Parts: sequence; structure tokens; C-alpha cells
Amino acid sequence: MIHISEVIETNKMIEHENLDVRTITMGINLLDCADSRLDVLCENIYRKITTLAKDLVKSGDDIAREYGVPIVNKRISITPISLVGGSACQTPDDYVQIAKTLDAAAAKVGINFLGGYSAIVSKGMSRSDELLIRSIPKALASTQFICSSINVGSTKTGINMDAVRLMGEIIKETAEATKEKDSLGCAKLVVLCNAPDDNPFMAGAFHGVSEADAIINVGVSGPGVVKYALEQIREADFETLCETIKKTAFKITRVGQLVAQEASRRLGIPFGIIDLSLAPTPAIGDSVADILKEIGLEHPGAPGTTAALALLNDQVKKGGVMASSYVGGLSGAFIPVSEDQGMIDAVECGALSIEKLEAMTCVCSVGLDMIAIPGDTAASTISGIIADEAAIGMINQKTTAVRIIPVVGKGVGEIVEFGGLLGYAPIMQVNGFDCSRFVGRKGRIPAPIHSFKN
Repeated sequence: MIHISEVIETNKMIEHENLDVRTITMGINLLDCADSRLDVLCENIYRKITTLAKDLVKSGDDIAREYGVPIVNKRISITPISLVGGSACQTPDDYVQIAKTLDAAAAKVGINFLGGYSAIVSKGMSRSDELLIRSIPKALASTQFICSSINVGSTKTGINMDAVRLMGEIIKETAEATKEKDSLGCAKLVVLCNAPDDNPFMAGAFHGVSEADAIINVGVSGPGVVKYALEQIREADFETLCETIKKTAFKITRVGQLVAQEASRRLGIPFGIIDLSLAPTPAIGDSVADILKEIGLEHPGAPGTTAALALLNDQVKKGGVMASSYVGGLSGAFIPVSEDQGMIDAVECGALSIEKLEAMTCVCSVGLDMIAIPGDTAASTISGIIADEAAIGMINQKTTAVRIIPVVGKGVGEIVEFGGLLGYAPIMQVNGFDCSRFVGRKGRIPAPIHSFKN
């Protein structure tokens, strides 16, 4: 039974500590939409999405109003579209037509983003996969709601370096194709290793082939709640610190569980998972970086940062997993630069570099996220950064990703504004030494020895 003190405490977290449910994401299987005729395929896709998700936004808004819990985004994830469009698409432009159909469906149902313009190429690229990848720059330049993700590696298969090399080029082309909007297309494109099938967060969300026909996944947030809790125990020892984070994560996740179950009931679609990641926003007081400072760092990037982040991530998982019947997605702590005011401050004062962020990704959710770099950065350098992150994910059996934005026409120290939840970011320095001979090698980096567990 819920005690009145819990209700009061939750209200306080919402009103004063930036607690919210970051997203309700409906996953939709589009495999049954496949057809060799492109126009029929697009019609099938549009009909299925607009039918299944017609009440998604209304239900989310109703739940938010009735329960007093802010629900920031309503989103859709779909089957990786390279699996759906293979028989109908003969050129990259055919895939762009599908992207426009998906965009129209997203606009019709009123969601914020649609993820799944994706391909899984960790072991090799099919013709369909490559056509989709080559369509990405034009697709993201000509749509508003579409997010794209490419999985280039896994612990089981190794890293597809042909795909890594191609994605460096595609990111550069996407930046150029959207240069009038400060290369915004790259903010909707992520390259992953060990991508999960049930991630509700963009830009990496897609509906995996192991999932049911449709599911409801919910992503919670709440960095401000954790920060406030730690402010009350500033001189405490590590045991108290860890227990406080763990208990706070439990409370945050319980709110997400309530919203997920209610959305599932109202929409008549099974509940999938809660992603209990601490997802920051540009708002003051809603920052993972501020939690690290509260733990005892002057700025993220100071010595001890990786240890503090590892502690935070572990306790969030331990607390959250007890609060939900099903936990999945990424679940931990996000460290995007542009979406976290504390991270932006750390970059601007010189405390945080890409190299330190890379070290931090060894122990947190995702990877190098929403990082703006000079527009003249070489494609091979971007591919090298992707390879480094994929290697961390492959060896450590975790999800890692790169969402990096080479902003055309801008250099180190300049600022790029993305707006909304995407925030703004200072252009960061990239190591200028050449890696083109390395990323130019053909083939695949083999899976690590510890992947053989059959």
C-alpha cells in the first residue's frame, strides 16, 4: 500500500527536483509490411504506424495530467528498416522515400521522434543495408522526425571495419547535407556497438526482431532528484553515498513503472521494459555532471571522474532493478555534452576532453554522445573515434555509441545551438594525428576470446 509520505515525496521530486518520465516509446514490428512494390510497402508502413499509435500521444498526455507526472516525449521505434525494405529498394533514393513515409506517419500521430531508420551490420553488410546507409544523409536532410542508427559491432561478432569506415564518410555527408541547420542531421544519427533491441531513447532506438508485435517501453530520468538527495549527505562516507543513490533510483524507477503499466493498459499493448537511465537536459539542476560535482569533483574530467561515474552507474542499476518487473534498454547514466549544462561548463573551462569522455564511457551508459567537433575533421578520424568506442563496447560486453557532429563552417571554441532537449555545445578539439591507414584496412576485427561462451 502506498503511504501518504511517498505521495508527498514524489510530488516534491516533480515540482522542485526535475523528476520526469523522459519518454514513452511504442515499439512496432514492421516485418509484415514488407512488399516488393515500394508504393505498397510505404502504404503498409503508414497504415500500421498510424493505426497502432493513433492514441499514443493522447494517452501519454492523459496520464501526465491525471497523475501529475511530466512525460516529456512520446516516441516510436520500428524494426530496423533495412530488414523491411530490402525487396522493394533498389537505390538509396528508394529508402529516402520510405523515410519520408515514416516522417509523414510520425507527423500524423504527433510524436516527437521515430527511431529505427537503422541497419544491423556488426558482421557484414547486405546490399539492402548498404543502400540504407548511403541514403542516410538525404533521408535526415529531408525529414523532421526520423532518427537513424547503425550497429557496427558486438561482443559476439567483433567490429565490422568496412561499416566503420563507411559511417565516418556518411557522418561527414550528413553534416554537409544539413549544414544550413548547423549540421543538425548528425544529432539524429548514432553508431553503436552491442545495440539493445528495446532501447526507448533516441537516436539509437529500434524495435528488435526478438520483440513482440508491439510493446511499450518507458525511459525515466531524474538527475536533479539524485543531486538533491546527495546535497543532504555531503560529508557522508561511501556506504551512505551509495545507499542514498540506490534508494533514490528505486523511487525514480517506481514512477516510471507506474506510467509504463498505465500506458500499456490504456493502449492495449504489452509493457516491455523500463530504461532507468539518468538522462539530463540543458535545464539548470537537471545534470549528471552536477551529481559528479556533488560526489566531490570540481568538474567532470578531474581525476576521480571515472571512478565516481562507475559508482553512480552501478548504484542506479542496483536501485532501479528492484523497482521494476522488467529493466532493459541502456539503464545507467548518460553523459551527452550538449544536453547537460554541467558537461558544457566542464568543456568550456578545459576540464573535459574527448579523450576523458572516452575513458568515462567505459563505465557508463552509451558512449560519446552529442559532441560537436570542427567541420573540417577528416572522415577517417571520425571512423577512428567510432572504432575506439566500438572496441570499448566489444571488450566490456556493453553498449557503446558515437553521436558526433562535425559542424560545417565552425571550429574549436565556437558554439553551436541545436535547441530544445538537444541544447547547445562548444566545438571540441579532436586529436589531429592520422589513422587513415588503420581504418582503411578491409574486413572485420575479430570477436574477443571471452565472447566464446556456447
